[in-house]
Amino acid sequence: MSSNVVQTVVPYTNPAALVSYYAGVFSLIPGLGVLLGPMAIIAGWLGLRRANQAPESKGSFHGWVGLLLGSLTTLAHVGLLALFIF
Repeated sequence: MSSNVVQTVVPYTNPAALVSYYAGVFSLIPGLGVLLGPMAIIAGWLGLRRANQAPESKGSFHGWVGLLLGSLTTLAHVGLLALFIF
């Protein structure tokens, strides 16, 4: 029972979802988002795909959060870059 609770909170059987979550959170740090934002997007898609194919691996929440934060920070950095260029 205890292992199932831990796996729900920290989906250790879905490493892509965890990478996406942490990359998305740390991409909020200015400058790091340039690298971590796209990484969070890619890992988020992989984590969500794994969570859909094998529901027992959990991690769909972590995948969505990483995907959302990665997308937002990537768009913000692209927008700032376009603003500086033009």
